[in-house]
Amino acid sequence: MKRASQEREGKRVARHQRIRKGLAGTQERPRLCVHRSLKNMYAQVIDDTAQKVLFGVSTLNKDIKGKVPYGGNMAAAVQLGEAVAAQAQKQGLKRVCFDRGGYLYHGRVKAFAEAARKAGLEF
Repeated sequence: MKRASQEREGKRVARHQRIRKGLAGTQERPRLCVHRSLKNMYAQVIDDTAQKVLFGVSTLNKDIKGKVPYGGNMAAAVQLGEAVAAQAQKQGLKRVCFDRGGYLYHGRVKAFAEAARKAGLEF
């Protein structure tokens, strides 16, 4: 018998697969993929046509971890969004397509997305 957390994660994965059917990153407009755990958040910018991760940032990175002591809250999500936007602009990326990873656009995911938009990313 599955535990409730395993069942919830399975449903999230199914939602993510359903979203991914119509969402693909290109070289001009890569996919910004978000994953959240209880203690941290992770973001990757992916070019699906070349099947290559361009870069990844998480709340475990030293520069973000120095600003926020705990990586699983809204403040950490905002810092992560700003860091991803800064890294994308360093690599010459302005537009991405946002992949929320099967999570609701609410809470930490929403805070991350709004911070990335405010820092200059377009999606």
